[in-house]
Amino acid sequence: MTDDTKYLRQLSQQFPTAQKAAAEIINLSSLLNLPKGTEHFISDIHGEYASFQHVLKNASGSIAKKIEDEFGDELSKGEKRTLATLIYYPEEKIDIIEAQSSNFAEWCRRALRLLIRMARRTASKYNRTKLRRALNPDFEYIIEELLTVRDEVSDKEAYYNGIIDSIIGTDSAKRFIIVFCRLIQHLAIDRLHVLGDIFDRGTSPHLVLDRLEHYHSVDIQWGNHDIEWMGAACGSEVCMASVIRFCVKYGNLSTLEDGYGINLVPLVTFALTEYKNDPCSYFAVENSDEEEASTLAKVHKAITVILMKLEGQLSARRPEFDMGERVFLDKIDYQKGTVRIDGKEYPLRDTAFPTVDPADPYALSEGERKTMEKLAFAFRSSEKLQRHTEFLFARGSMYRIYNGNLLYHGCIPLKPDGSFKEATLDGKAYSGKALYDALELWARKGRYSHSEREKAYGLDVMYFIWTNEKSPLYGKDKMTTFERYFLDDKVLYKEEKNSYYSLIEKPEVVRRLFAEFGIDYETGHIVNGHMPVKRKEGESPVHCGGKVIIIDGGFSAPYQKVTGIAGYTLVSDSRVLKIISHEPFVSTEEAIANERDIRSATEIIAHASGRLRVADTDRGREMQERIDDLKALIVAYKSGRIREHQN
Repeated sequence: MTDDTKYLRQLSQQFPTAQKAAAEIINLSSLLNLPKGTEHFISDIHGEYASFQHVLKNASGSIAKKIEDEFGDELSKGEKRTLATLIYYPEEKIDIIEAQSSNFAEWCRRALRLLIRMARRTASKYNRTKLRRALNPDFEYIIEELLTVRDEVSDKEAYYNGIIDSIIGTDSAKRFIIVFCRLIQHLAIDRLHVLGDIFDRGTSPHLVLDRLEHYHSVDIQWGNHDIEWMGAACGSEVCMASVIRFCVKYGNLSTLEDGYGINLVPLVTFALTEYKNDPCSYFAVENSDEEEASTLAKVHKAITVILMKLEGQLSARRPEFDMGERVFLDKIDYQKGTVRIDGKEYPLRDTAFPTVDPADPYALSEGERKTMEKLAFAFRSSEKLQRHTEFLFARGSMYRIYNGNLLYHGCIPLKPDGSFKEATLDGKAYSGKALYDALELWARKGRYSHSEREKAYGLDVMYFIWTNEKSPLYGKDKMTTFERYFLDDKVLYKEEKNSYYSLIEKPEVVRRLFAEFGIDYETGHIVNGHMPVKRKEGESPVHCGGKVIIIDGGFSAPYQKVTGIAGYTLVSDSRVLKIISHEPFVSTEEAIANERDIRSATEIIAHASGRLRVADTDRGREMQERIDDLKALIVAYKSGRIREHQN
């Protein structure tokens, strides 16, 4: 039996007759001619759940635009704002309106009519099969009736009014309004691409991941902050120490303690004991009140010293990572209070190292070791963190090629001459696409390998991805952690960007990047995040004539001082590719009570030569392959090579 016959026999189990195979061909062919679904790209969320949720709910302003297109002058500006807010926050808005309305039933009647029209417009690019998948199963039949124009009904207005009257008469209006609003949100975005850094300064990355876990269609390109957390969840102590340092530095311990239930009492107890006489002046924590400021500063210094020791241990066991110049405890003269960097001696502004043995500076003290053991247990025991990490591995990757576009978080590491920068992993050199593939393979081994050697190496690679100059997700020559804590010379704080960021205006370099990943230069794009675009200083997110687009615009408030805006999103629909810049989001409460949407500005990057169809997408090509296979199955049935399975 040939492989072709074997495959067709397997396919015949699903389509046992030529008639069933023909019906599926007709169904798939109809899908191919529908307009391409809308893709939504978002990056560098950094735990800012409220802003992220609002941008997701309003689909980067596309729902407001659909309201404008559908109703024009039929509704006032205020009525359009109210409708938009209702669609974004149906439960909360309904409660407010019910409390204020003198005739709530009549308001519900009108709201349902408006929402039905909006749902019809939003669903216009989907067939019934896909629409059914988006419907709440409890209301599927009634909603489908309301969204379908039935030619056989002579008085359509009376027919639909009858259904709406029944909904209101059975006290079901609230539920139906909520279902319609969620349906509109669902249909407005066909596919969500998250280009990394769900974690960092914001307080609610766990809520972002809770939302993404239940999102209807999403993929994630890991960011360096995500890998840092994933490594911590997988058992890397150096990643754990780094995660904790970031959380305490930015006054964000609630993510660890409240979000993931990680007990930090052992660390606090250790810090208060070892650093009780140390004011830890250079470790003051942002946004801490007077009562806890002293404690947090001690915790901050304690975990920072532990991190530096663990980095030194990593450097010693993985010399191929080239970390030797980025660890400093062995370069300190503890009597003089100085450190030697690049052959020059610098005075330390903090010389208190009560847990460091100058003869063996990277060895953890007994107290540090016991503290890390307890923290490691807490990270392993966090059910939510482990579940979110599994989700990130299942839906995430170092990069993704989707509908002809190359998506990743940071950069493709380049040398100044535009050639690919190499990194050595487990004795083998990698660059370009091969480096991405090797790093992802090792990260997965760090999570799943049953080999102790592979798992240990994979965990160390995850820290490499987080901070190494050769990592595609970091993209700078160094992370100047030690310098910022212990030295006054701010020249030493500078972190140089990889040459990628200065070379992406050169077509010859960008063509080489496209070729490396097999992307069509004429139709494709590179989309990445990671490096905030300083819009207020004149920087543009669009490079090389629209071939490279950087969409980190500053969702996190601290970055908005640099960018001048509050985030970018990118939208690709059947007609255009457009980037949207967003103004700061005030609060969910303000958005609901005063109907304040995020103010956004749109820039068109590319127009499709004709309206793109599903046939032009990756999914469409898979459908066409399926159609070809089904046609071959029908031929096999007709020739007698395979017999139909009649009941």
